[in-house]
Amino acid sequence: MSGDAVSYLKMNGLGNDFVVIDARKRALTFTDDRVRWIADREQGVGCDQLIIMEVPKDEEADIYMRIYNAEGGEVDACGNATRCIGHLMAEELGRPNVVIETNAGLLRSVKDGDQVTVDMGVPRLQWQLIPLAEQFEDTTGIELQIGPIDAPVLHTPSVVNVGNPHAIFWVDDLDAHDLSLAGPLLENHPIFPERANISLAQVISEDHIKVRVWERGAGLTQACGTAACAVGVAAVRKGFVEGEVDVELPGGILKIEWRDSDKHIMMTGPYEIEGEGELPADLFESDAA
Repeated sequence: MSGDAVSYLKMNGLGNDFVVIDARKRALTFTDDRVRWIADREQGVGCDQLIIMEVPKDEEADIYMRIYNAEGGEVDACGNATRCIGHLMAEELGRPNVVIETNAGLLRSVKDGDQVTVDMGVPRLQWQLIPLAEQFEDTTGIELQIGPIDAPVLHTPSVVNVGNPHAIFWVDDLDAHDLSLAGPLLENHPIFPERANISLAQVISEDHIKVRVWERGAGLTQACGTAACAVGVAAVRKGFVEGEVDVELPGGILKIEWRDSDKHIMMTGPYEIEGEGELPADLFESDAA
């Protein structure tokens, strides 16, 4: 491919930032090296995830959203990016309701002013669907810990799959733990054959939880939409909240509702367009980035 440069938008959801490329009219190949170069904050554009808009395969969908983490690997879900794409497609189509196809299935979004609500579907709670490397009948708290056996620093996480695997460690004080140290170890623990997103969660009240997230393949992030959803579900299962909760992340608050009627997770939060730019066409000309 040669000719015009490749345009992109820089967007974020509560600080979780993305490079968004529309590839519906121009076939582009994204190798691991290319993704890492684009995501690199010193040499490339810089982002937590690269989001590619493609022609949907499902006739019901308005857009297909492909997601790459900063390390180059493709993942199935990203809640904050879904809100951003929901906004873009609502503006393009001239209607608030949008159907977004992902590797995790169809996600439905509704734009209302500067907020977008996404139906994130039904969480997977069985150990083999999360997935875990060994059987645990009760996934509200599995046997996993860091630190001395008789005085673990972190222990007994709740595990949930919301399009990707999550482990939530409940703590009394977020500031007492350095997730930058524990995150990489836990993400790659053998109990998680597909690795996992790692969250620390502190229950402030029956409708407010503070969270920090180590995102699989991206590291510490300002926000993670699927982690907020996973925390909301796990908090209901633990009896900490009843169904609706404000999940406070470093970048801001997401409203999470785990509906009792159909067990779907509803996530509501903002989006932001930071700017736009171009990538050189020769970045995509050969197999080497």
